[in-house]
Amino acid sequence: MTLEEKIRDDLKQAIRGEDKLRCLVLRSVLAEAKNAEIARQKPLDDEAMVEVVAKGAKQRRESIEAFNRGERQELAAKEEAELAVLLEYLPEQISHEEIVSAARQVIEDVGAGGVKDKGKVMSKLMPQLKGKAEGRQVNEVVMELLGG
Repeated sequence: MTLEEKIRDDLKQAIRGEDKLRCLVLRSVLAEAKNAEIARQKPLDDEAMVEVVAKGAKQRRESIEAFNRGERQELAAKEEAELAVLLEYLPEQISHEEIVSAARQVIEDVGAGGVKDKGKVMSKLMPQLKGKAEGRQVNEVVMELLGG
């Protein structure tokens, strides 16, 4: 079963169970997937579906941060609930230590000597960690290891 099929099945169950939040989130994911499919002009594979879900999760995280800064806890709580639904469809997130380990390996492989080589490191590292770690977190680790 593909990820899209799983999301569609879960949407049907959410509709039957009258879970409004889950319905809202899954419908938005499917709409984003349809838009991505139209833009690519071909059906999405599981990897592309993970990208769509990860994008939605990133948007929710940014909203949570903004709402917390604006002291809008009720809106932040709603976004956190939506994020929890999305995280069910992403690969398991890796730990900080695993990110550090992978980053060290890539830094060694490309022979990075400082912050100027960050682009080389990130271009090799991000495909390995796609969907498993947030880009901002990976960037922070790489900058720390490169001495930035």
